[in-house]
Amino acid sequence: MGSKWRKAKIALGLNMCLYVPPTDVEQHDSSSSPSPAKIFSHSSQGPTTPTPSSSGLRSSKSPNNNNKRTCAICLTDMKTGQGHAIFMAECSHSFHFHCITSNVRHGNQICPVCRAKWKEIPFQRTVSDVPRGRPRMSAVGWPHDDGWMTVLRRLPPARADANRHISSLYQVNEPATFGDDEGLDPQHETAEGNASTQDVGDVDSMGTVEVKTYTEVSAVPKSVSYDNFTILIHLKAPLTSGRQNRNQNRNQNHAESPQSSEDSRALVDLVTVLDVSGSMSGTKLALLKRAMGFVIQNLGPSDRLSVIAFSSTARRLFPLRRMTETGKLEALQAVNSLVSNGGTNIAEGLRKGAKVLVDRKWKNPVCSIMLLSDGQDTYTVSSNSGTRPRTDYKSLLPISIHQNGSTGFQIPVHAFGFGADHDAASMHSISETSGGTFSFIEAEGVIQDAFAQCIGGLLSVVVQELQVKVECLHSRLQIGSIKAGSYKTSIMANARMGSVDVGDLYAEEERDFLVTVNIPVDDTSDEISLLKVSCAYRDPMTKGMVTLEEASQVKIQRPQITGTQVVSMEVDRQRNRLRAAEAMAEAKAAAEHGDLACAISVLEICGKALSETASARAGDRLCIALSAELKEMQERMASRRVYETSGRAYILSGLSSHSWQRATARGDSTDSTSLMQAYQTPSMVDMVTQSQTMVFGTPSSQRKLRQTMSFPAARPHPR
Repeated sequence: MGSKWRKAKIALGLNMCLYVPPTDVEQHDSSSSPSPAKIFSHSSQGPTTPTPSSSGLRSSKSPNNNNKRTCAICLTDMKTGQGHAIFMAECSHSFHFHCITSNVRHGNQICPVCRAKWKEIPFQRTVSDVPRGRPRMSAVGWPHDDGWMTVLRRLPPARADANRHISSLYQVNEPATFGDDEGLDPQHETAEGNASTQDVGDVDSMGTVEVKTYTEVSAVPKSVSYDNFTILIHLKAPLTSGRQNRNQNRNQNHAESPQSSEDSRALVDLVTVLDVSGSMSGTKLALLKRAMGFVIQNLGPSDRLSVIAFSSTARRLFPLRRMTETGKLEALQAVNSLVSNGGTNIAEGLRKGAKVLVDRKWKNPVCSIMLLSDGQDTYTVSSNSGTRPRTDYKSLLPISIHQNGSTGFQIPVHAFGFGADHDAASMHSISETSGGTFSFIEAEGVIQDAFAQCIGGLLSVVVQELQVKVECLHSRLQIGSIKAGSYKTSIMANARMGSVDVGDLYAEEERDFLVTVNIPVDDTSDEISLLKVSCAYRDPMTKGMVTLEEASQVKIQRPQITGTQVVSMEVDRQRNRLRAAEAMAEAKAAAEHGDLACAISVLEICGKALSETASARAGDRLCIALSAELKEMQERMASRRVYETSGRAYILSGLSSHSWQRATARGDSTDSTSLMQAYQTPSMVDMVTQSQTMVFGTPSSQRKLRQTMSFPAARPHPR
């Protein structure tokens, strides 16, 4: 009696019932079928309806009282007393009911853990959906009249061609040429021949690149020559018209969407190259699938995606195709099919990813590769003597990935080193060679935010092929140097002209370059013109070239005598940034040679020098952030073990960020102020906010992310 009463209490608290439609298969093949699927539910808080959790991370009670069991879909514990149903499939793997029903709705009929094909799948339906006269049975065997039902639907026997479409996604027999990419959206397609040169008046309301210049000091005496006089060139990309509209909506208290409109940005061809080696098993792979789901969800219907998975070998899961609703469904199915096994062949994955972009018949304006790996390349990269890894990866990369490759275009690779065992040196080399960034994902839970930051930039490109030119105006003036980090610079033989190849800029992204000149003695005038700065770039929306012939002219005063000169805060700030980056590179080189004491000393000396600069004394935020970064790097060089597991990757991600002046993810914190480093754009902030507030595809209104202060935004001068 006690047992029956316990079952009755459980049933009364379920507010759901179990309905198993009878089939001929069950009647004739019950002896040979696997264990049927089961649904368990334990509630200590009264009746509940099986709807998705408001947080997406609530725990449930496991049927076998194993509190350490986790749901393989939402990755949270299935604890006791939380009132959430547990679905146990015939393969004996268990999941939160609301998680697995969402999975099934996307077309999956296989276990996310063991890949077994199910004969019964769970789904929810209302009572009105049940055929009239058909009994509805609860878990304990009596009629139950609830508004919602938990149903186990018996799948029909598989037809010979049932998996033909799905199997085609996985490209078992890949073509020799990846020219099977889906055509572009005709609404956005523009003929290559329509590109033309525009002047400023032809540019739409999105605006043009903003160019400003700052001199080290405002005046130099006539009778004095000045070598290595520093001039700062500051660039800022325009914002998208989509963000303009959102700013207006915000002012009018309208709803704001963080995703850029396709009508106000360049469309993207994205290839993700994902490590699915044996070390990615378990939580790592599940988090990677979730992060890829976020990427797929935020691509527009005219953006295109292809996924490469690599372990011992590499395979293309599906061709480059547009992310329409159908395309997204197929992409989610393909990503969810991934299993982890084998070794790590990064080079083969990159070759195949580059081949997808090189062989494509159609081209969206922006193309990029996102590479993630958690291990060493066990097939093509070997370590040198000692503990120092091989860093020369260039010979292993496809020529199309190299900057200025023979194909005529560059494929930037944004590399993500995952965990403590990845080859940070090789991953950084890949990104540096291709013009991409290197991010260090130390904590597993940060992977989606790191991906979100990256695509937040890629989905906001407003400037392409940007080149900045500087020309000396004074007859005896010469350019001494152009300091632009990893960007390609050139100076003419006579040192009268120079240039910087900047490439793509995201919306509202900023760049700062320092040019030094040698100012001669000149008593002929009270003012001297030093440089003319001009730039040209391609508008990715119109595919036309925009030229700014005389974006800025640099002049200084030449009095007979000057008083006390005040150093420009803008110039001093950028000098500090370059000085810190140089110290990081020097410290990294010392650490690679085993001299951690020397590496720490280099960082300490740099930090002390920064504290004595004018911008530091003025409390400049960039200088404070740089000092904190240098201290963090010193801590990650406390021992050889610490350096090998996190120090190297942390420093390399910092160098990548400063050399390209582009945001990277670093460290193990999910706090936005720690994860999202310098140079973060508003579009990146929007996408990370969406990632951190996303619950099963629905933004939550309960949380708001503090906007990260990026380094360029710390400037006090007006825009």
